[in-house]
Amino acid sequence: MNLFPRRPGPVAGPGRRDDGLGRRWPAFAGAACLLLAATAACAAGPARAQPAPAAAPAPAQAADTRIVFPASVSQGALVFGKVPPGSRVEYRGRVLRTTGYGTVVLGVGRDEAGPLRVQVTTPAGRGESVDIAVTPRDWPLERVNGVPPKTVDPPPEIAARIQREQAQVTAARDRDDDRADFAQPFQWPVQGRISGRFGNARVYNGRPGAGHSGMDIAAPAGTPVKAPAAGVVTFAAPGLYLTGGTLLLDHGHGVSSNFLHLSRIDVKVGDRVQAGQVIGAVGATGRATGPHLHWGMNWFDVRVDPLLVLERGK
Repeated sequence: MNLFPRRPGPVAGPGRRDDGLGRRWPAFAGAACLLLAATAACAAGPARAQPAPAAAPAPAQAADTRIVFPASVSQGALVFGKVPPGSRVEYRGRVLRTTGYGTVVLGVGRDEAGPLRVQVTTPAGRGESVDIAVTPRDWPLERVNGVPPKTVDPPPEIAARIQREQAQVTAARDRDDDRADFAQPFQWPVQGRISGRFGNARVYNGRPGAGHSGMDIAAPAGTPVKAPAAGVVTFAAPGLYLTGGTLLLDHGHGVSSNFLHLSRIDVKVGDRVQAGQVIGAVGATGRATGPHLHWGMNWFDVRVDPLLVLERGK
């Protein structure tokens, strides 16, 4: 039983509502509250995504400060070293070029006894001497018979001509371009049997001569000769007395290839050629007993073994 009965109030009419406590509110009051809430939300604007935290900067790579040369090399080798880019490298009174990534190259002669000493001064001022041992090789004797006698024991006028021609070739080898064609793998300029090896002592018609300055590759006359690596033609002559059709290709940093006894030359001085491009044809011009390609390589005036250069690229 309810001891305190609630006095009945007037019934809420249209446009009004009773909140259950006897209070009457206009019907629009709730809507007004909703409108105020919506207005406040609009004033606040749309929710903004928080910016992602900035990525931490990648750690800077430390400069490569290594000085790397082989501990030992063979006679006739083309030697590659690695130094910090911008280093000063000296070898036997010559300042050597370095590539932008720090590669340096030098040649080892046929009769070099070693050790080789390379002086390196890094951009930071650190100085270091590197000693490289030289491994000797055996040089078998090769007898070459049937060559024209005038090429073995030339008369004075022919000897003078040979001297002039060789001086021109020597001058072309002294080039020191800032190109790194020498750093790419070398390929065979022609396929065939090796008929003469670098460094072997030679006897021409029974007369002792100097060690062989390159590698002979036997091939039929007219066989195309291809550039073993990219380079620039620095010498081209069709009829030198001893070497016949002669072509020099410079690979940069003092490294060059020479191709002798050619029957045809397909490029001219100043041409830039790519590896594998045909540059001439095999012949038997000059002091030769049959068609073959003589491929020689130099580091400035130092003769190196092309076969060792080929093996490096394997």
